[in-house]
Amino acid sequence: MAVTLIAISIFYRIGVIQVVEGDKWAQLSEEINLQYRPVKATRGNIYGADGSLLATSLPFYRVALDPSIDKSPDWKSSVDSLSRNLAAFYKDRSANAYKRMILDARNDGKKYLILNRRQINYQEKLTMSKWPIFKKGRMGGGVIFEKIDKRYRPFKNLAGRTVGFLNEDQYGAGLEYSFNEYLQGRNGEALFQKIVGGSWKPLHDADDIKPTDGFDIVTTLDVNIQDVAESVLLKQLINKDAAFGSVIVMEVATGHIKAIANLEKNKQSHGYGEYYNYAVGEQGLTEPGSTFKLLSMMALLEEGKINLNDSVDTGNGSYKFYDRYMRDAKRGGYGMLSIREVFEKSSNVGISKLVDEHFGHQPQRFIDYIEKAKLDKPLGFQLKGEGIPYFKHPDDKNWYGTTLPWMSIGYEIKITPLQTLTLYNAVANGGRMVKPMIVQQISRGNSIEEEFETETLTRSIASNKTINTLQDLLKGVVEKGTASNISTDTYSIAGKTGTAQKLINGRYTQKYYTSFVGYFPAEKPKYSAIVVIDSPKGFNAYGGDISAPVFKEIADKIYAQDMNIQQIETKDGNIVRANNEEFPYIKAGKAAELQMICNSMGISNHYAGSETWVKSSISNKSIQWVGNTVEKPLVPDVTGMTLRDALYVLENKGLRVEFSGSGRVSTQSLSKGTPFKNDQIIKLSLS
Repeated sequence: MAVTLIAISIFYRIGVIQVVEGDKWAQLSEEINLQYRPVKATRGNIYGADGSLLATSLPFYRVALDPSIDKSPDWKSSVDSLSRNLAAFYKDRSANAYKRMILDARNDGKKYLILNRRQINYQEKLTMSKWPIFKKGRMGGGVIFEKIDKRYRPFKNLAGRTVGFLNEDQYGAGLEYSFNEYLQGRNGEALFQKIVGGSWKPLHDADDIKPTDGFDIVTTLDVNIQDVAESVLLKQLINKDAAFGSVIVMEVATGHIKAIANLEKNKQSHGYGEYYNYAVGEQGLTEPGSTFKLLSMMALLEEGKINLNDSVDTGNGSYKFYDRYMRDAKRGGYGMLSIREVFEKSSNVGISKLVDEHFGHQPQRFIDYIEKAKLDKPLGFQLKGEGIPYFKHPDDKNWYGTTLPWMSIGYEIKITPLQTLTLYNAVANGGRMVKPMIVQQISRGNSIEEEFETETLTRSIASNKTINTLQDLLKGVVEKGTASNISTDTYSIAGKTGTAQKLINGRYTQKYYTSFVGYFPAEKPKYSAIVVIDSPKGFNAYGGDISAPVFKEIADKIYAQDMNIQQIETKDGNIVRANNEEFPYIKAGKAAELQMICNSMGISNHYAGSETWVKSSISNKSIQWVGNTVEKPLVPDVTGMTLRDALYVLENKGLRVEFSGSGRVSTQSLSKGTPFKNDQIIKLSLS
């Protein structure tokens, strides 16, 4: 009896559910299986200063099929053709296997069949859209192209850490992370259906709420300078088996960052990669060493109590402050030096004695100059994760009698390479300190959302007299001081070397943090730069030997590329004529470029050859272009070329270029048509 009653109650409840509450439960079932889900917006692009594309989102697609859609009588024969196309494209199974998979799905009533997990690109999608069944589209044939955006970098790993990344957990670095609010856009919504297996199938061709694409970011980075910085740095890191290195190149007047390179040894592969931004981030905070002596000298000059010709006795290179000895790099010391020579030779004893003498009784006055130069706080750089400088104060418990002397030469403090460069850039800029910037514009299409102007941090870090003196001192370091090895007749460089012993586990070791920071051309500075190389191997592990040559090679190549720096003109300012005729001074270069120039100027010129590089020959008031073969594995003829073109041709062959003078190449040390060894030096004279 009880069993009967239970059975009756069950059947009654089923009836109620089916008849009375049927609509309610059907609706609930539909709500469970239908859901509005986000449709991701297309991420904005990241551009270099010249419009070069640094990062973009490319559409990829996963191909699926609703085999129940197409009811046409020719469907089965179309499946044969479609299966053959799928097999030929994916090459992972036979045409029969694809046909069987599609037919089984149709017979089982499946409405969503992923044909292959491999994602296809946009061009491949266009090709597939012409295949049988697929060409009828989503509503007619049942094909579903599920869009998946992927981040793509046309220049691969160039400026990798600066461009950065952002993962699914919203963790990231660089521009991708720092400007994600602008780049990510606003997601839309579309109706999806949950199918067997837990997957979600989009139901409509059009999104119910359209996503809004992200804004584009226009940076200040120069792709060419970035490439130069990375390649030159990498070469020196490999040569010296160093732990890591950083390079920053900045435009003096604007603070625009033109390049940031960070390369670190990969212990697994014994190569180098960009894994952390030491130039900007917290892990890049370190004791700068002698580059900080610029601040010490600025403070001394501002006090008005020293003259560059005054003498300082550095003795035998060792001087005792309380219980610690300050030592110079030169064994046996420098003896008596002028204050100018103290800076040029980077005497630790000389600088520390001067600072202790003038500020030892009032160390806060020295700290005041640090604060005036904005070195005690972060710069407010546009990339997140900027390192916070570390300076002691006289009231701190760890302030000792030895603190000020050691601080004066760049120890017992911590700053990033970017902060050091900003100080030197201010000196190059006549005392005006500008905030470094790496993003200049945020836009979408032709619409500008936000523009960033150069920001002045302080109008002058010191008096004009002091700034002029500091500029003179920095030139002296290169002309006759610790960086005399990078002096060149072509253009002038001003800067300072730095070498700091590494503090590891509370003890100073025989590992060194080497650096060079400066600007060029010294008289009218356009670019400032800093080079840092950590823990180089070898006997001469000093900033002048390790980092300064990297600075010079980068500066050389920038100088060669930037015609605005060179400003090559004759003394009377007139265009140089060839053979006293009315033709401009053209000797050699790229055929296409020279033809374009001549055509735009209405100059008769002719070329019947196929060589990329040519030389000029004047004939009957017309220029005849003669092919200049540079592709053969021999020393090419680069006479008559601009320095930029000559560097391009020679360095692509594996030659190392040294040059002097300005203008076009007049002579070359290696004769044209002769064999050469990889990395062999060729010297060019320009006139």
